[in-house]
Amino acid sequence: MVPGLKSELSASSCKRHAAGPTGRPSWSLTVGATPIFAALLAVTALSPWHVPAVAAARDTGWPVYGGNAEGQRYSALRQLDPSNVGQLRQVWRFDAGTQGGLQTNPLVIGRTLFGYTSDQAAFALDAATGKLLWRFETGQTSGQPARGMSWWEGAGKPRLFVSNVNFLYALDPATGRPITSFGSKGRIDLREDLGRDAGRNAVFATSPGIVYRDLLILGFRTSENAPAAPGDIRAYDVRTGRLRWVFHTIPHPGEAGHESWPANAWKTAGAANNWAGMALDPARGIVYVPTGSAVFDFYGGDRSGDNLYANSLLALDARTGKRLWHFQAVHHDIWDRDFPSPPSLLTVVHDAKRVDAVAQTTKQGFVYLFNRVTGKPLFPVEERPVPRSDVPGEVAAPTQPFPTKPAPFARQQLTEEMLNRRTPEAHAAVVEKFRTMRGAGQFVPLALDRNTIIFPGFDGGAEWGGAAVDRAAGVLYVNANDVPWFTRLLPNAAAPKASRGQQVYQSNCSGCHGSDRKGSPPEVPALDGVASRMLPREIGATIVAGKGRMPGFPQIAEGDLSALISFLASNGSEGTGRQELLSAAPAATGAPYLAGGYNKFQDPDGYPAVVPPWGTLNAIDLNSGAYLWRVPLGEYPELVAKGVRDTGSENYGGPIVTASHLLFIGATIFDRKFRAFDSRTGQLLWETELPFSGTATPSTYSVDGRQYVVIATSGARDRKGPQGAAYVAFALPARP
Repeated sequence: MVPGLKSELSASSCKRHAAGPTGRPSWSLTVGATPIFAALLAVTALSPWHVPAVAAARDTGWPVYGGNAEGQRYSALRQLDPSNVGQLRQVWRFDAGTQGGLQTNPLVIGRTLFGYTSDQAAFALDAATGKLLWRFETGQTSGQPARGMSWWEGAGKPRLFVSNVNFLYALDPATGRPITSFGSKGRIDLREDLGRDAGRNAVFATSPGIVYRDLLILGFRTSENAPAAPGDIRAYDVRTGRLRWVFHTIPHPGEAGHESWPANAWKTAGAANNWAGMALDPARGIVYVPTGSAVFDFYGGDRSGDNLYANSLLALDARTGKRLWHFQAVHHDIWDRDFPSPPSLLTVVHDAKRVDAVAQTTKQGFVYLFNRVTGKPLFPVEERPVPRSDVPGEVAAPTQPFPTKPAPFARQQLTEEMLNRRTPEAHAAVVEKFRTMRGAGQFVPLALDRNTIIFPGFDGGAEWGGAAVDRAAGVLYVNANDVPWFTRLLPNAAAPKASRGQQVYQSNCSGCHGSDRKGSPPEVPALDGVASRMLPREIGATIVAGKGRMPGFPQIAEGDLSALISFLASNGSEGTGRQELLSAAPAATGAPYLAGGYNKFQDPDGYPAVVPPWGTLNAIDLNSGAYLWRVPLGEYPELVAKGVRDTGSENYGGPIVTASHLLFIGATIFDRKFRAFDSRTGQLLWETELPFSGTATPSTYSVDGRQYVVIATSGARDRKGPQGAAYVAFALPARP
């Protein structure tokens, strides 16, 4: 489908509203092979920030994912301000697909906007009108999230780097055509150069890489089940696509951190990958890389040790990939506590001195703040004892790091007194369920005999939308989910008596969709009855390529894939005989335990089991670690109709902030609102209803002296609401 275009509207739905006991080090600094002070003093003459076109875009456009390389989500534009933001009107809409998630933070260079459709085709629009200029399709559609693009300009020959599943393309931004001198006919395959069988690597380019000089530095998404690709951080030549350097997040023999894994883990262990994006200090040439957990997410008996550099913030020399320092936020992660968002660079006043810092938000609701040069925490971080695991084979870390400031921006422990009292019946139901579970705050290991509460849930706390920074004031703004989830470990049920399809399902799919295939809708759809919605070939294509929050599974062998498709297409009723003919090799059974699903703790009517707020927006002064304000973010329309307001709701996508003290954010799923707040006070200044949920981070830019704010919208997170995807742009009414 070719996206459609709707032009400026005369009407609008807008409304105006008034260290721990063990002594375990959590950070380290390397000085040696890479002289740190030389790296810190390096000034990048070839950096894209020194190219006039991009330098201008820094002030008037949105030339980098997140606004700038420093990850600030900040704009110096001032035309929109608290006095006039209530006059914003929708000026164009660009339809970008009929289904699938849309999480793109679009780039704007000059007067051109670059984005993705919901099936990951790239396009360019006139940023003032929304008119389609070109569209680039690879022939391979994807349901994977595509959060942004990367731009490089050298010698007057700019390049736009876009992704599609496992491929990275270099396009001519004027035409949308591949630049054939890059890689193989304009693209490189990110499954290669990982030291594993490329054809079996689950690699998906979801968050864009970051450009430093003539390098494009990349991470990727991979499977959360074994086998998964190792999460190497790689830098490619922007002209040729040649691999220039690699940092092994699962260290090889002789590399620092190798001792924190079993000796041969580098050959077989997977993930510890950067899927959330990065930030860059262009002047110093340091790239800051947050990583996720190693597989399997919830059991680490086969990966004893702290598992560096999983769950770590890495500071790397952007020219060489050499480690300068690191901080590990979760030792031996068995809770899926990835670093979920790019870090933010800012300058703060600390001990009466100005300090260049890096801030990192987490799923747990923590904010870590470091000196960006040395890695030293600016507020104390304490290693505190945490519970041991009673699961056979598991050895949990004895301590975990806790920052003492700022206070967490999401609640840390669910107690019975905090349970939802929306109705007496709902309260009684959640109390009864709560008493069957265990939970004593952060880092309680999963159990085999009952469910464990994860609070904040698996989706945070913070998520991939990232934080925004007022770089003049040193204030960080972060939206948060504040709802509990739960899960448990189950013995792997892939027994010989099960059909091959059931074995493959239990090993690869049941951790999310459950052994009963009922999932946890709407985030994790039910698969019992999937054949009524999808043809077998569509089921197979989704398994291999993934969709939305589900990574693909190209590593499943052909025979096992056929068996799995048959198992799902027959609604689990196929016999064992036919399955045994499909593959002579036994089905891979993975870990000895499986996760009991990603389950939200909800009352019988589907609302979070905890008292509100269920989503918040927070302003934190990182000079002092104090909160300036906190407000609920999001509502449920059906509760509003009953007079219940300001509950907050789940939210995905992040905020942006402007020099004129405006904060823009969509993110809320169920009310589909786009809002503007006063960044100094948290006062709501303006809101409008979007066609679909604004589950993406917006961008702001100026064309011909007129400031615009644009956001990608999608119905994928709320299956009960309208479905589709569109970019919607707002501006003040045009002058006569």
